Amino acid sequence: MHTWHWHTWNGLPYLTCSLLKPWLHGFFTQHYAPRLPEELTKVLHPTARTYRVKQVHGNTVLKPSEMEAAATIEANDDRPPSDEPPPADGLVTEAANQAVWVCSADCTPVLIADAATGQVAAVHAGWRGTALKIVPQAIARMQTQGSQLADLRIAMGPAIAGEVYQVSEHVAVQVGATIAPIDVDHGAESVATLHHLPNSPIFDDPEPGRVRLDVRQVNALQLEQLGISKEQVAIAPHCTYQDPNHFFSYRRDRQKKAQWSGIVSTALS
Repeated sequence: MHTWHWHTWNGLPYLTCSLLKPWLHGFFTQHYAPRLPEELTKVLHPTARTYRVKQVHGNTVLKPSEMEAAATIEANDDRPPSDEPPPADGLVTEAANQAVWVCSADCTPVLIADAATGQVAAVHAGWRGTALKIVPQAIARMQTQGSQLADLRIAMGPAIAGEVYQVSEHVAVQVGATIAPIDVDHGAESVATLHHLPNSPIFDDPEPGRVRLDVRQVNALQLEQLGISKEQVAIAPHCTYQDPNHFFSYRRDRQKKAQWSGIVSTALS
């Protein structure tokens, strides 16, 4: 059984997961705002190089070298340097002491680590990214760099829980189509099919045309279908919506604020 632990830095709380114990990592809380990853990296590792992207709810996963190549092209084109990172929703490391970060305010922050190579990934998986299978996409990128599925350790951090996340049937079907052979054009019928799945990520909602959706469970089922065992996956027992003391929630507050989650790669084996 994987456990989650609270730690403090300068009196401020952040979470870690026992599954990722060999890697320096943290799921940070709203108390760290407005600090950015460049500052938060030092909480985990004093000299690791920091990488983050501009999240766009897609399924693009970048490597640091790709980010640096894009910056070089921009510089060679005599364009003014941009302070904005490239658009993507995932990062995969290529060397030791690279820190990759994602932010979330109800969406799922996913940290992935490879016990054999030491490489890691950070993924932002909202419902749109989950519908586009961004976590399997990140894993596929890690596999191109030598990862084997059996060596991966995956922790999903605090996010909005399924029992309080109301979505339209259309959204539920779009996301559910990644884990079941359903027709996205047959909403109610397809929702009924999802309801009957083992460990279904769909819950009833009193409002017609609406259901409750557990996005983390959908990601867990996507991983299971890849052949990743349940022992390789941990899901935080924390809901951003229901815990205003620790977390921002866009669904609760309707404010564009977020908390960061990051992980540092280790020396390659």
